[in-house]
Amino acid sequence: MFLCLLLAGSKLPAADIPQNAVYIRINQLGYLPQDSKVAIIFSNTALKRKILLINKKTGHPVISFALQKISGKSWGNFAHYYQFDFSGVREEGTYFIRSGEDTSYHFLIDRHAYSKIPDRLLEYMRQQQCGYNPFWDQVCHPLDGRVMYAPIPDSTFIDVSGGWHDAGDDLKYLLTGSYATAVMLLAYELQPGIFADSHDEWGHSWSNGTPDLLDEAGWGLNWMHKLHPHPEQLYHQVGDDRDHVGWKYPFRDSSDYGWGKSSYRAAYFADGKAQGLGPYKSKSDGVANLAGRYAAAMAIAAHIWQNDRHDTVYSQKCLRAAKEVYELGKKREGVQQGNSYGSPYRYAESTWADDMEWGAAELYCLTGERRYLEDAIRYAHIIGPDSWMGKDTTNHYQYYPFLNAGHFSLHGVAPQEMREQLAAWYAEGIEKCYRKSRDNVFHVGVPFIWCSNNLVVALIAQCYLYEKMTGDTRYHKFMIEQRDWLLGRNPWGTSMFVGIPDHGESPQFVHASTYVLAGRQITGGLVDGPVYRSIFSNLKGLFLSKPDEFSAFQTDYVVYHDDVADYSTNEPTMDGTAAAILALTVFNIP
Repeated sequence: MFLCLLLAGSKLPAADIPQNAVYIRINQLGYLPQDSKVAIIFSNTALKRKILLINKKTGHPVISFALQKISGKSWGNFAHYYQFDFSGVREEGTYFIRSGEDTSYHFLIDRHAYSKIPDRLLEYMRQQQCGYNPFWDQVCHPLDGRVMYAPIPDSTFIDVSGGWHDAGDDLKYLLTGSYATAVMLLAYELQPGIFADSHDEWGHSWSNGTPDLLDEAGWGLNWMHKLHPHPEQLYHQVGDDRDHVGWKYPFRDSSDYGWGKSSYRAAYFADGKAQGLGPYKSKSDGVANLAGRYAAAMAIAAHIWQNDRHDTVYSQKCLRAAKEVYELGKKREGVQQGNSYGSPYRYAESTWADDMEWGAAELYCLTGERRYLEDAIRYAHIIGPDSWMGKDTTNHYQYYPFLNAGHFSLHGVAPQEMREQLAAWYAEGIEKCYRKSRDNVFHVGVPFIWCSNNLVVALIAQCYLYEKMTGDTRYHKFMIEQRDWLLGRNPWGTSMFVGIPDHGESPQFVHASTYVLAGRQITGGLVDGPVYRSIFSNLKGLFLSKPDEFSAFQTDYVVYHDDVADYSTNEPTMDGTAAAILALTVFNIP
């Protein structure tokens, strides 16, 4: 991008980019005063001029020096890469970088630069609500759903309305919804004082005396209670890829599950077995992945509603659900994967011990019952350091959730030797990502599989939780580099959050019905992010609907497209956005 033109809001076609242009990549939102602050600058022409950091208010340069060339590493198509390190600048204000006539976006250095971001991400979560949706002021899918694979006759009605639509479609999964709920509650426990109260429990724009984060997590909890109508029952999915019939409003859903359009949808029971009503079957062999996450979310909720909300009745309801569903997981260790109908794609989670560890650790913190601590330690040893970290590729959602929060929860209550082991496992994963990151100029440390941004978010959170566990800050700069990647310090020079920051480059042409049908942006949504070109080339139904504005920055290795037709890189996800609330909460100073 030719940034001096883009400041005016235009988008320059790749074919018109001057060959001698200079590209400045920074965190477009900004930095805390104490952060490391390193811009990446690249060009096909060797740069010998000085680079200026300019205070917007005064118009005067703050620092000026020659660029430091990055040797031996690159990213694709450009001959010269440089870094501009202005970490020593701590004075709060608005700044921009200038190289000759080329200018970066304006950005902040401010201790409160991230203070409103978690609440802005909640805008997207509210937009994803099923049942009453405040974004549309409409009720959708009130007839969810009719059961499949349950211990009662198929097609029996059960009320599983509520929850969140998963991404750009209208499906609902306990697999992702349980993690979204739990990780938002974890964010609240870590930083309870930073969340606003500007919306009520329905998402209306007025306060109700409850932090908005708890209102939204409560939306997930209430749906999860519906999915567990009996001590021995758990439902895990509403709808399937029969949903994918084109762009549609959620409150006028034209998909048909056999009961007519805009009618009942299939509600799948978690029986711990392979499922699929069409030709493609899951490889399910248990329910412990769902049960562990469910128990963790409910146990954290029981603690918060008892101690912060002073609601003993709801707290006890959550505690009872946590215990019951946790026992279902112990009885059926293994995974319940997502279901497809006519498509080969599904959430192919293969790990479960991390989830049971998390559930057991949270139940021990809440009840003090020794058996939960013993279970948590046993499950921790089963999962150990096993994760996506350090791998070049995995199946879709194979190592889900991408952050093992169980190691963190257990660390606070485990014996000293176990605490050291948990921290070592966290460090092992981070170190693998750190070593991978040294091979590219942006120092991003994740594989570019589908939903790579979710991995970046998880890596940020794991670095932060490791710091809290140990006091060891050796990965702090690395953590900031991952954050900055999401906010514009990447080859494409774009934030990966819709509408954030307000004045900058961020996804506009997102793969979501809301945008396509109504032209309304869905602020706060974290898009899937860059993928290997091989993934983009082989997924079914992928194409570009317009000329690629980022064509100059694509490589044979990795691509990202701000294009409504690219569901592999530009579809916002509910669980990724919820996890980003935790990741960006890290940078809030109460």
